[in-house]
Amino acid sequence: MDARTAADRDLVLVGAGHAHVQVMRRFMMAPVAGVRLTVVVDRPEAVYSGMVPGFVAGDYDASDLEIDAVPLARRAGARVVLAAARSIDAHARRIELEGRPPLAYDVASLDVGATVRGLDLPGVREHALATRPIADFVAALDARVATLPDAPRIAVVGGGAAGVELAFTLDARLRARGLRPELHVIAAGDDVLEGYAPRVRDAARATLAARGVALRIGTRVSRVFAEGLELEAGADRTLDADLVVWATGAAPLPFPHGPGLPFEDDGFVRVGPTLEVEGCPDLFAAGDCAALPFAPWVRKAGVYAVREGPVLDANLRARLRGGTARDYSPQRDFLTLLNLGNGEALGAKWGFALRGKAVWKLKDWIDRRFMRRFQVLDAGGAPAAGFPSAESMGMEEMPCGGCAAKVGASALDAALARLPKAAPDASVHVGLAEPDDAALVELPRGDRLLATIDAFRAFTDDPYLVGRVAAVNAVSDVFAMGGRARHALALVNVPEDDPARAEETLFQVLSGVRAALDPLGISLVGGHSTQGGELYVGLTVTGELDGAALPASGLAVGDRLLLSKALGSGVLLAADMRGELPGADFSALCDRLVRSNTDAARIAREFGASACTDVSGFGLAGHAAELLRASGVSARLFAGALPALPSARALLAKGVRSTYHEQNARGRRGLLFAPDVDPASEALCFDPQTSGGLLFGVPASRAPGAVAALREAGDVDAAVVGEVVAKRADGALFEGVAGPDTASA
Repeated sequence: MDARTAADRDLVLVGAGHAHVQVMRRFMMAPVAGVRLTVVVDRPEAVYSGMVPGFVAGDYDASDLEIDAVPLARRAGARVVLAAARSIDAHARRIELEGRPPLAYDVASLDVGATVRGLDLPGVREHALATRPIADFVAALDARVATLPDAPRIAVVGGGAAGVELAFTLDARLRARGLRPELHVIAAGDDVLEGYAPRVRDAARATLAARGVALRIGTRVSRVFAEGLELEAGADRTLDADLVVWATGAAPLPFPHGPGLPFEDDGFVRVGPTLEVEGCPDLFAAGDCAALPFAPWVRKAGVYAVREGPVLDANLRARLRGGTARDYSPQRDFLTLLNLGNGEALGAKWGFALRGKAVWKLKDWIDRRFMRRFQVLDAGGAPAAGFPSAESMGMEEMPCGGCAAKVGASALDAALARLPKAAPDASVHVGLAEPDDAALVELPRGDRLLATIDAFRAFTDDPYLVGRVAAVNAVSDVFAMGGRARHALALVNVPEDDPARAEETLFQVLSGVRAALDPLGISLVGGHSTQGGELYVGLTVTGELDGAALPASGLAVGDRLLLSKALGSGVLLAADMRGELPGADFSALCDRLVRSNTDAARIAREFGASACTDVSGFGLAGHAAELLRASGVSARLFAGALPALPSARALLAKGVRSTYHEQNARGRRGLLFAPDVDPASEALCFDPQTSGGLLFGVPASRAPGAVAALREAGDVDAAVVGEVVAKRADGALFEGVAGPDTASA
C-alpha cells in the first residue's frame, strides 16, 4: 500500500505555525510509511510574523505573508480538520475539538502560537488594535488606517521588537500617504528591546528620536478608551490617540490545556530539550506556545520557531519509528533584522549593529526565500512558480468520490431496461416504473412511506466530514419529494483491519452522520459495517409524506427554474485532492456540503413548486434533463447566472475536472449551448455535485419571493437559473444561454 494511505500510526499536528509548516513540507518530500498525518487548524491561512512589519510599511501585500495550510497539507498527504482545538488529554491521547468529536492520536505536536498580554485590561479589546492573532491584525489594519485624520495620534504599547518595528513601519506608511503622524511608544520595561545587545537598543532609540517618535519608558497602561489611553502613573496620565496598537509581550492562548499538562508560571506549556512536553510521552510542542526551561534566554521570536522546525520533524519521525530523539540547542546570538520602514532595516549580530537599505534587502531576500518553500499557490490561486508540481511529486490522479462516483446515467438506464418487468404491486406509488428521488409506497394501514438509499466512496480523508455529508446527501432525496425524513440506517465500510483503528474510523463516521441527522429530528436506528479497501458510507432513509409529493413531472411553460445551492463541488474536490484548492475555498465548500436541503424543500412547497429534484452526481444538466423529460417540456438555462462556488469557474477554465465530469458531458445529446455562453459556465452544468441543492420550478410571479426566502433561510447562493418553454421541435431538452433577456426576466 502507498506510504501516504497505509496507516498504522496517527500523527496529529495542531496549528500551522512556523515549525509545523516545515514538518508538513518535509513529509511532502519524504512521507513516513505507515503514518497518517492530520493537520488541525482553526483557519486555513497562517501568517509569517517576520513579514508583518513589512506589510505595515507597505512593502508587501497580505498574500505575500500568508501560508495556506490546506494545499500544503494536501501535498504532504495529510488529512485537514478545520476546527478549533479546545483541550487535550495527553494520557488518553485525545484532542477535543469545537463542533466535532475528539480526535485520537499516537503522536501529536502543538504549534498554535500565542496572544498578547493585557487584553483583559479595560477597553483594550474594544478599542485597541492587538497584534495577535496576527491574521486578525493584518486583516484589520487597512480599515483602521483608512479612518485616520491628516495628523493622526498613534500610541504603540509595547517596547519589544514588535512594538518598535510597528512604530517605524506605521510612521513610514502614514507619511507615504501624506499624513503627519505623532507617534508614541510606551514600554513597561526599563528600555526598548530588552534582552537585545546594547548597540541594537542604542541604534533603535536613536532612530526613534530621529523620526520624532516619543518614547515613554517604565510606563504601564491601565485603560484604553475610544479617544486614547490612561497610564498608571505620571504627570500626564492621559494620552490622546486616534489609534492604539497593542504590541505587548506574548501571553498563552486558551489552548493548549488539559489534564496533566505542565505549565510555566506565565502559562506556557513546558517542553524538554527534545521539544517533548514534560511528563507527556508522544506529545510535542514548538513555537510561541512552548516554554523552554532548559534555555531561559529564549524569547518569543519567530526565529526560534523556524529553527525548531527541523529538530521537531526529526524527533517526530524518531518517535514514530522507535528511534532516538535529538536535543534542540537554541542559539544565544542570532542575526537580528528589524524593519525600520522606508526600505531600511537594522541588522545586528555578535554585538555589532548595521543600518541601511542593504540590510533591508537582505531581510527581504531571507523572508521571501523562506515563504517560497511553503506557498503552494500564488495570490491568484494558481500553482506557484518554483513550487514542486503535483505531477513532479508523483501525485497520480485519483478517482473522485462522493456523488461524483456514480455509475453513468446511460449505463444505469441501460441496466434497468434489461431487467424483466416487475410484477404489478398496488402498494408502490413511485418506484422503478417511474423513478423519482425516493420511492413512495403505501403501507397496509394506508400510511405512505418514502424510502431512499444513497451511498458513496469517500471524497476526502476526513471520516467525520464524509459521514456528515453522506447523511445530508441521503436525506435530500426525501426532502426533494416534499417529505419529512424520520429514520435512517447506515452502511459503513472501513479500510482498517486493526480493531482499534476500525473503531475510531466508525466513531468518526457515525459522529458525522449523527451531526447531520440529530438537528433534523431524524433517528439513526441501526446499520451494518464491513471492512474493505476504502472508506464507503451509505444510508437508507425513510420518511413521511403529508399531502401530495413534489413531483418530477409537473413543470409548466413559463415556470422559472430555481437552484438553492451553488455548483462546483466536483471540480473543487478534484483540485483539493491535488493540493490546488485554496484553504478559504475548501472551507466555503465544506460549509455548503454540510448544509441540509430542509429549508429549500419547505420553501419549494410554500411557493407551489411544480416539480423538484436534488442535484447530485449527474450534474445540473443531467438532473434538469430528468425534470424536463418527465414533464414533456424544454427550457432555457441561464448559464451565465448559475451560482458557483469560489474558484469553480476559474478551475474549470484552466481545464481542471472531476474524473466523472466527462461521463456527464457525454450525455449532452439533446442539449444546446449558445455561442456566447462562457465555456466555464457550460462546463459547470456537467460538474458532478456532492450534496447539491434543490432544483425546482415555480410560476414566474413567485420566483423573486422564493429566491428571497431561500437566501433569508441560509441558502445564500440561491438563484433563478432558467425558464421552462414549450417542447422544442428539434427535440433539444434545453438551450444554455448566457442569461435571461428582458422579456423572460
